Amino acid sequence: MTVRIAMWSGPRNISTALMRSWGNRPDTAVCDEPFYAHYLAETGRDHPGAAEIVDHHETDPRTVIAGLTGAVPGARTIFYQKHMAQHLLEDVDRGWLDEVTSCFLVRDPREMLTSLEKNVPEPTLQDTGLPRQVELFEHVRRRTGVTPAVLDARDVLEDPRRLLGLLCDTIGVEFTEAMLSWPPGRRTTDGIWAKHWYDAVERSTSFKRYRPSHDPFPRRLTGLYEQCAAHYRALYEHRLGQ
Repeated sequence: MTVRIAMWSGPRNISTALMRSWGNRPDTAVCDEPFYAHYLAETGRDHPGAAEIVDHHETDPRTVIAGLTGAVPGARTIFYQKHMAQHLLEDVDRGWLDEVTSCFLVRDPREMLTSLEKNVPEPTLQDTGLPRQVELFEHVRRRTGVTPAVLDARDVLEDPRRLLGLLCDTIGVEFTEAMLSWPPGRRTTDGIWAKHWYDAVERSTSFKRYRPSHDPFPRRLTGLYEQCAAHYRALYEHRLGQ
């Protein structure tokens, strides 16, 4: 039986490290932000390497969805799909979500915004992906009658073995120690944007132990933080391991 995991995250989270974790399993194929090119083509957002991303990756969401729900690369039994929630625009069909197991990865918005504004100086609520995460969470819960798995980044970093074990139990796959470490370097499955964003992950070999951020919080983002916090709390209350 094939298990398709759609992990819905926002930016400046541990989403790429989590993709490395799953990608180190011999039974798992991974894909990296498959709706990113469509998102950039439609919104015109000024992201690093945007034109190159649009030229290099698939921009038709119907083709993307066919790939996510079709044959799994390498005939693996698990297909781990790393998604930025904001990349799934409102007019993209949601029916395919019935064919995947949606999970959610969140991070304290104070730490997330402090990191995000270094790359996106004037972030908006939509840039954080949080409203879309909440929308998708509620959509999946209504459709399935089951509360989807939610991981908090801090929890994972503080005890990766326990949290990944809980996630595997929840979605019905066996945990393996292979998920706790991986070789350094870039992957052929990484998006072309890796050169702009993945420097730290490419040097990593495991989850980095959690340390609180000591960067000062930008006061101009206080209002945005309050909006983010409400969405974050709506998901955080359902997190695994509490």
